[in-house]
Amino acid sequence: MEKLLVAASHEDLPVHVLGQLSNMLISDQGVQGLVIITSEMKKIEINGRDVIAGAGIDMISVSEFAYEHALSGLEWAAGLPGSVGGAVYMNAGAYGGNTADCLKSVVALDKNGRPTVLTKKKLGFSYRNSGIQKNDYYIIQATFELKPDQPDEIRRWMDEFNLRRIDKQPLNLPSNGSVFKRPSGYYAGKLVSDAGLQGVQIGGAQLSTKHANFIVNIDHAKTEDYLNLINLVKHTIKEKNGIDMELEIKMIGKEFTEN
Repeated sequence: MEKLLVAASHEDLPVHVLGQLSNMLISDQGVQGLVIITSEMKKIEINGRDVIAGAGIDMISVSEFAYEHALSGLEWAAGLPGSVGGAVYMNAGAYGGNTADCLKSVVALDKNGRPTVLTKKKLGFSYRNSGIQKNDYYIIQATFELKPDQPDEIRRWMDEFNLRRIDKQPLNLPSNGSVFKRPSGYYAGKLVSDAGLQGVQIGGAQLSTKHANFIVNIDHAKTEDYLNLINLVKHTIKEKNGIDMELEIKMIGKEFTEN
């Protein structure tokens, strides 16, 4: 990966380092520049109370690994799609837990392939955001600082959160996860459903009938279908509630600017 970043820097190519693409919309027209997939970065190990995981391993596996070592702090991630790198980049979270809560540090490469250690403080976390999004660092490893607990208690919460996901989310259909961030004082899905948009379909994409903050692919949806639904939600809720809906998903590709 270091050599790829050096080559891209010399050629002045845009670089996109991607994991499992679980909270992304990628243009049907392709992506310009160098795309690096972290799927081979799956090493995971334990050092006392620290779990050290490669950027490409999925958060579900990290949560299970922590449970196997009687370490608590990642129960909320038991059913969370996406990679470690993506979770840090987005400050992913669910059910009251966030990546930033237990992250100790990351190892990242700069645009010239040089490694550096970034502490939690340096990462500047906020709701579904991190400082990584505003600079040219690419995560290759993360260290989570966890707490010992009883395995039965850890498993109980993991199972509880998984049941909530099954009950509330459209897991039977392809989606890119929560589309919009939660506006302060509101739930994004409720705003969409209260606006009468739940179940609305454009082309092959639909605002899920199970959870209105998910757009599901029900019939070979195109990028344009997703964008049209996103813009419909933004316009309608701005007009109805005076709220600017902010995207949680990240979009890359030739037909739109990365958000």
